[in-house]
This record gives sequence, structure tokens and C-alpha cells, in this order.
Amino acid sequence: MKNNVKIARVQMDMTQAQLAEQTGVTRQTISLIEKGKYNPTLKLCLAICDGVHKSLDELFWIDKEERTDDTKNK
Repeated sequence: MKNNVKIARVQMDMTQAQLAEQTGVTRQTISLIEKGKYNPTLKLCLAICDGVHKSLDELFWIDKEERTDDTKNK
């Protein structure tokens, strides 16, 4: 799943470990989310949004065309 978590985290001058501590998950979980290899729950998405002061749309929105392209590639 594509997202903008890493960009937002770096803009906040936060490490993965700091964001993980703030959201109650491991640093490895944050790393996997940033790489698009882990789909977080809505609750975790909202916690990440709060941690980096961004909206859900800013971090996790994917246009319909991108969603369609992703499913065709699998």
C-alpha cells in the first residue's frame, strides 16, 4: 500500500523509533508501513496521522486509477 508516512515523519524530524513509540507499535512496523509491505488498521493509521500532524487523506489516500493499476499488476 502506497503512503506518505515516511515523508511526513521526516518533515517532523522524527525517527521511526520515535513515531513507533508515539503510536504504540514497533519500529519494524513503522518501517514496513513506510515500505508499503504492511497494511495498518484504521486505528493505527489515525494514530500515525496524529503523530505527524497530517490528515488521513494526506498520508494514505490513493487515487482510484492507482488502485486499479495496483490490482492489475498482481
